[in-house]
Amino acid sequence: MTEFTDAQGDQLREFTERLLSFDTTGGREAPAQEWFADRLAEFGFETYQWFADAEKLADHPSFPDDPADIEHTEASADGPSLAERPNVAGVLEFGRPEAGPTLVLNGHVDVVPVARDSWDTDPFEPAWDETGENLVARGAADMKSGLAACVFAAKHIAERAESETLDGRIVVESVVGEEEGGLGATAAAHSSPYPFERDAAIVAEPTDLTPVVATEGSMMKRLRLAGRSAHAATRWRGESILPHFERIRRAFFELEAERSESVTHPLYEGFEVPWPVVVGTVEAGTWSSTVPANLTAEMRIGVAPGETVAEVEAAYEDRLAELVAEDEWLAEHPPEFERFSIQFEAAETDADEPVVAALRSAMADHDLDTTPRGATYGADSRHYVAARIPTALFGPGTIEQAHFPNETVHWPDVETAGAVLADAARGFLD
Repeated sequence: MTEFTDAQGDQLREFTERLLSFDTTGGREAPAQEWFADRLAEFGFETYQWFADAEKLADHPSFPDDPADIEHTEASADGPSLAERPNVAGVLEFGRPEAGPTLVLNGHVDVVPVARDSWDTDPFEPAWDETGENLVARGAADMKSGLAACVFAAKHIAERAESETLDGRIVVESVVGEEEGGLGATAAAHSSPYPFERDAAIVAEPTDLTPVVATEGSMMKRLRLAGRSAHAATRWRGESILPHFERIRRAFFELEAERSESVTHPLYEGFEVPWPVVVGTVEAGTWSSTVPANLTAEMRIGVAPGETVAEVEAAYEDRLAELVAEDEWLAEHPPEFERFSIQFEAAETDADEPVVAALRSAMADHDLDTTPRGATYGADSRHYVAARIPTALFGPGTIEQAHFPNETVHWPDVETAGAVLADAARGFLD
């Protein structure tokens, strides 16, 4: 069973702090990726680099059809082009590489933007609390600590390779644009940058040191409604769009409740709302003294493992059509209901897959709960699963800290994750 020495733990800590010090928001991953690739080379990895292609991504169902909408997403509207956002990986080979399997340890280096006024410290100057066990920085949980753990898990195996008989490869990937739908991971999964096949992957997302084998999908939909404006003093001459929107909103939440009962999955029984609908933005009206005649609402709708985005989209479109057919005004002024932004397909890997078995065995050795879980968020794992590469999620930190002010990871969990990943990788290659 792997246990990092004090020296290895210090190296992991220094590596993580430096990685967290890079501001990788808005497509600005390149300096961090250059530093990361240099460190991999110093550690003895053979390094690879690739770039996502907006033209190719536009043909993928997850992404908008217009390459321009992919090149500069909302998260990177003013940032560099995809040709300036490198994805990097390091490969370690053991024994007879072609005689054994290849395992990918994956993490994303991009982080979501920060509202600095909400932070007690500079989000890109890693800080420790008074105990010295909790590290605060943007990306501490989601997911630079997990990415660092992947590097040191592979490095640990390489340092002990002479005393072990292993055949195969370990690949450590640092990809860009996960928060934008998985730009780098899609390119890696479907247009492999490597001259060899990949047999399985572990994505080190923050899972509270639990094995996640299913991730929920989601679709982004935009609703537009048009009414008739009028002066507030004679509002009866207008047609406020707000009551019509409220009826649609209620109908969608009723369908959400129905789906919570009718669409079941054993890994999602503990969630209060397994396939949630969230109306994230609503913009209506133009003036406080004018009846609101136009409304635009943007929403996220959950997709269960085993469902497709298209199937769930059809269910909500059918429910809207029923409502429109029953309402004279809506029938004469039909709403627009369209996809926008990135779609997340649901994904699942069988708990009996060798990579999951190796992960759970390593977790058991470290006295962790090995019960397979499902997550209500999406992750880059879905792109590897779609490419028929069995993939599990396992990493330090909690999703409850992701995207939050004063984002924090419990450092002992980072070291545990690194040790578990090392033992899981060794078990998979053995």
